[in-house]
Amino acid sequence: MARLAEGIRVIDADAHLTERHDLFTERAPKGYEDKVPRVERVDGQDMWVIEGKTFGKAGSGGTIDHQGKKHPFRSSQGGSWGIADVHPAAWDTRERVRLMDELGIDAQVLYPNSIGIGGQNLYNAVKDKSAVRLCLELYNDAMSEVQEESGNRLLPMPIMPAWDVDACVKEAARCAELGFRGVNMTADPQDSGSPDLGDPAWDPFWEACAGLDLPVHFHIGASQTALSYFGSTYWPSQDDSVKPAIGGASLFQNNSRVLLNSAYCGMFDRHPNLKMVSVESGIGWVPFMLEAMDYELEENAPHWFDKLQKRPSEYFRDNWVATFWFETGRGDLQHLIDSVGEDNVMFETDFPHPTCLHPDPIGMVSEKISTLRPETQRKVMGGNAAKLYRI
Repeated sequence: MARLAEGIRVIDADAHLTERHDLFTERAPKGYEDKVPRVERVDGQDMWVIEGKTFGKAGSGGTIDHQGKKHPFRSSQGGSWGIADVHPAAWDTRERVRLMDELGIDAQVLYPNSIGIGGQNLYNAVKDKSAVRLCLELYNDAMSEVQEESGNRLLPMPIMPAWDVDACVKEAARCAELGFRGVNMTADPQDSGSPDLGDPAWDPFWEACAGLDLPVHFHIGASQTALSYFGSTYWPSQDDSVKPAIGGASLFQNNSRVLLNSAYCGMFDRHPNLKMVSVESGIGWVPFMLEAMDYELEENAPHWFDKLQKRPSEYFRDNWVATFWFETGRGDLQHLIDSVGEDNVMFETDFPHPTCLHPDPIGMVSEKISTLRPETQRKVMGGNAAKLYRI
């Protein structure tokens, strides 16, 4: 078996934590127990309910069973599985840390499941924004407890109240005080009535995140607009088992529009220390997009190209990081990572989702990772993440 370089500390930059059914109710202030999300049995399925309406299935959030066997999406997470069917490490943080020890993973960055990967299922379901703000804070408080109890081995990304710029600024400051190492942001706050992220109205939030050393994370599928890719890119005649594969692959490409828009809108000229992370998007598309974003802007808007302080591709180098897990670079992974930038790449496993590396994530990538230069191995497998998340 191929051996990795000495001194590698593996940090998984993207995994998911299924929400426990009592996550909100056990933390609700007195008198608010019936105003926060709870799980009820509806037509034979556990569903998240708030204000008398369902806003998502309280499912497994994963495809790994109790014996550690991985199952196809349609017969597990995308089928009838509930939280009792999935491996306990999907939702139990003590089991997660135990599994990480078994797999040789030092730390994990965590994202939600049922409430929406960017929190969109939760905040789009509730009209009373003061109520949803409470729910969001309860979720972030719970994730703060997860981080503290794990000794900073589990690093959840807190959700921002994307419908309100000022509220995002305040919540980012609160999350920094709680010890979070970044924030989880939707790519499309306009879905909730806010300006889009290129609008200067968001400058106070970018300033806060840069000043508080909170990288802003954009996970694929973290908005209703982004999820439209999942449900609309396949041809209707495709087999039902094939549709999730087409939808999933399409989601990877969706993050390229976030990169393009962020580079073109000038936000990094105004906030040069702002860091952003493209999560679960892979890196294979990045080299082409770096060329395309320079070429297209210079060809189509030369006045704007000259107005920016840097070439668009240079904003990726200075302000972005991306995650990868299964890619091989078509036989030359070193060339791919060099094209992206070895300081701009982090390793992930996506546990316990359908495309996750399981049951032996490090073993599954060792052969291709061992072909990289030792210093590149150390950076992409954990060094870059350790620096970004201050661990």
